[in-house]
Amino acid sequence: MELRLGPLLRYVDETRATVWVETSTPGEVEILGHRARTWSVHGHHYALVRIEGLTPDSETPYEVRLDGSKVWPPEDEPYGPSLIRTPRGDGTFRLTFGSCRRSAPFDAKGYKEFGPDALVALAERMAAGIDEPPDAILLLGDQVYADDPSDAVLEKLRSAHGGRQGSEVADEIGNFEEYTWLYDDAWTTPAVRWLFSTVPLCMLLDDHDLRDDWNTSLTWRRWVTSQPWWRDRVVGAYASYWVYQHLGNLSPEQLDQDPTYRAMLAIEKDDERTAYLDSFAWTADEDPASTRWSFVRDFGDATGGVRLVAIDSRCSRQLEPGERAMVDAYEWEWVRHRTVEASRPIHHLLLASTLPFLLAPGLHHLEGWDEAISSGAWGPRGARIGEKIRQGMDLEHWASFRKSFDDVTGLLAEVAGGEDPPESILMLSGDVHCSYLAEARLLAVDHPGTAIRQLTMSPFRNPVPRHIQWANHLLDKRWMTNLLHRLARSAGVPDVAADWRITHGPWFGNGAMTLTLSGADWSVDVDHAELRGERQLLSRTLTYGRLDSPSKRLMS
Repeated sequence: MELRLGPLLRYVDETRATVWVETSTPGEVEILGHRARTWSVHGHHYALVRIEGLTPDSETPYEVRLDGSKVWPPEDEPYGPSLIRTPRGDGTFRLTFGSCRRSAPFDAKGYKEFGPDALVALAERMAAGIDEPPDAILLLGDQVYADDPSDAVLEKLRSAHGGRQGSEVADEIGNFEEYTWLYDDAWTTPAVRWLFSTVPLCMLLDDHDLRDDWNTSLTWRRWVTSQPWWRDRVVGAYASYWVYQHLGNLSPEQLDQDPTYRAMLAIEKDDERTAYLDSFAWTADEDPASTRWSFVRDFGDATGGVRLVAIDSRCSRQLEPGERAMVDAYEWEWVRHRTVEASRPIHHLLLASTLPFLLAPGLHHLEGWDEAISSGAWGPRGARIGEKIRQGMDLEHWASFRKSFDDVTGLLAEVAGGEDPPESILMLSGDVHCSYLAEARLLAVDHPGTAIRQLTMSPFRNPVPRHIQWANHLLDKRWMTNLLHRLARSAGVPDVAADWRITHGPWFGNGAMTLTLSGADWSVDVDHAELRGERQLLSRTLTYGRLDSPSKRLMS
């Protein structure tokens, strides 16, 4: 029995943790005296070990044993022990986040095409003790690229499925088994494997986890669901996402209540368990209300802390013209409830979405205009042109779902204008292959005590070509913003109840952002990866934030 993948440290609170593993055969997994039997789907074997009795504000090294034999950490592990760190006693919380990581070799060709890997560089920094380790990492989508796999995975695809040549998806992932190849490819890099074993992970999925432009419009969805390859693809995507990413987002209490997880543990036959998971995955696509990928996590202490509301902005979209919504009414009610009706004081509210809420203002107006003409504001011909532009330019962010954008600004006003508003509302996103910080002001309410910011970090490792960088800079020009604003108004798009501006960025290099939250204080470090000789390192680009007193403000 061997350790195929992991360990991944997932949920951690004051006294408990969960650790996920994939093994080569069925058996028993033991960590710190806590044991779990594996369960199997599609011929693969998994376990989520629940650990209890940890000491608050502590660091506990751990080993993984399979059927009694130690398999982790390896004897020659260069990065040090894997640790479970329970939350700090002073309430300070550090969160590193970002998105979009391609798998590629760390050689001259790989560096030329994709650059250094920000997660490898983060692991190197942690191992060297250069900075305080994060208390969690939030992976905001595109952990794997099902529609554009690495050369190593392509070779396996072509070897295993030569008969699929000639299909438009010949070089794409087609089913659960092939999705496992993606995760093997992405998560076995030694530095990243160690990093994921010692920092708790939260994860959301985005379009490349399934296919580019996933659920961008009703036209796209009607086309893709008519394809003969779609069922295997979407079942493999949702089933593997549930196993590899979503399951670990859940707290122990949520695991106890999750019907799919209970079924994985209760069903005795592997083929019946596989059939159950595949049926769950297919239903999740056909009926988004049948499951929920959004999740909530609380950090800090009981006197006031940090709430992370991670919003699924792909799977529960409403796509009918005139009713378009980034999340449907059922999902949005859950988001609103978890945001407004918290059971304890919140100093900092983190709203996470793979797609940015606030774009460069010029791009925001472009997406609003495109949604309007695609919905018929300029007639049938304009609608056809708008749809082509939407799919060609990936105009599918919150700005292109105006109803949902207005819902967000209304929610922000409700929170910031409440009786006990948080010190900050920080919107965390990725997707756009550039990073930036935006300052926002709501028009419906005054909120002098609540900072509202959009923090966007992308990519970890997948830079965009230079012509796309130029296009981003052009869209940020004032004259272009004004032009696109007039264009949006000509299509009947009203102004929104917020003003914002990008104050720092955009940057286009691979990198990561780290939030530090403590009491009323908050700050963000923007780091970018660079190659020094053969070492991948993080270099500090910016430290920005607000501390408790005006004399302690950071904006450098």
